Amino acid sequence: MNTNISENHIFYLCRKEVEQACAEMDSVAIIREVIGLHGSKQTVLPDEAYLGWTNNKGEQVRSLNMPAYIGGSFNMAGTKIINGNIDNSKRGLPRASGVTLLYDDTSVRILCVMEGAYLSSLRTACITALSVDLLAGQQLQCIAIIGAGALALAHIDLLVKRLPHLQQIQLFDIDKERIQHLQEQRAGFLRENGVVLRISASVKEAISSAQLVIPVTTTTVGYIPFSWLQPGALLVNVSLDDPLPEVVFKANKVIVDDWNLVKSDTKRLLGRMYRQGQIRGPHDAAVQPRSGQRQIDAELGEIVCGTKPGRVTQGEIILVNPFGLAIEDVALSAHVYRMAHQLNIGTWLPR
Repeated sequence: MNTNISENHIFYLCRKEVEQACAEMDSVAIIREVIGLHGSKQTVLPDEAYLGWTNNKGEQVRSLNMPAYIGGSFNMAGTKIINGNIDNSKRGLPRASGVTLLYDDTSVRILCVMEGAYLSSLRTACITALSVDLLAGQQLQCIAIIGAGALALAHIDLLVKRLPHLQQIQLFDIDKERIQHLQEQRAGFLRENGVVLRISASVKEAISSAQLVIPVTTTTVGYIPFSWLQPGALLVNVSLDDPLPEVVFKANKVIVDDWNLVKSDTKRLLGRMYRQGQIRGPHDAAVQPRSGQRQIDAELGEIVCGTKPGRVTQGEIILVNPFGLAIEDVALSAHVYRMAHQLNIGTWLPR
């Protein structure tokens, strides 16, 4: 790399270039490595900064700033900025958009800026894939995806290639146009891979027949009861608010990605349950539990590192609650940055 260029310029990658670089990477292996580093305390992950306000249309919008540092082979710091407006779909715009920034290790000046929404969807799907690798315990033939937006597409793209025994995807969304759009975009891909996409008449129908359940919705109100989950089911609670509290109490294991972030959040299910005294952290074993209080079993990094057990029996019902960690975005971005230079793509912008 030309040092003079890098000192006087910032490297920029658009979405198409980010996708091109990601196609050359094993993204799930990268996420596994960084989650392992997190489990061995080789990362720095402050609380995210949440900014919510009402825009000039009277809509509730938000911006998240999520900084992180990763040690190990990464030795990289950066931040993810992701903004969202649920009403963007009315304007033909994605609900979420953002950028990921990487910092120079010595000067700490901004080294690279890249489109971040694609990476955000990819890393979310990668956490689901990693959860399957660690916790599924069976050959997955049927999965349920609740919601037909960008995260549904990201999960389909990743999981169909990684699950050799997958035969069927049960899909449910209250928005029929969104379902139709997803079908149009992925019909050929699914057909080529021998996977049938079935549109469920109800969310219960979708979930009850699935060994892996992936809610990717925008709901803030729970609707999934424990009785809908079949023995051995793995529920990866991507959108965080979909299960009812009874699922947390009755699941054989409840696993989070980072307990400190989960308990600091005041809006999502597990954060609310923590504030109500209904759950306690995975490392609070010395504290006498209240009657009826549930202890979180582990963080995902502990399972990667082997310090906590994953699935023990085939029939266990396991809930994974992935809050979403900026270390994942920074890890993928670091690899994208290096791959972009190998592929000779990207643009140098004057500072």
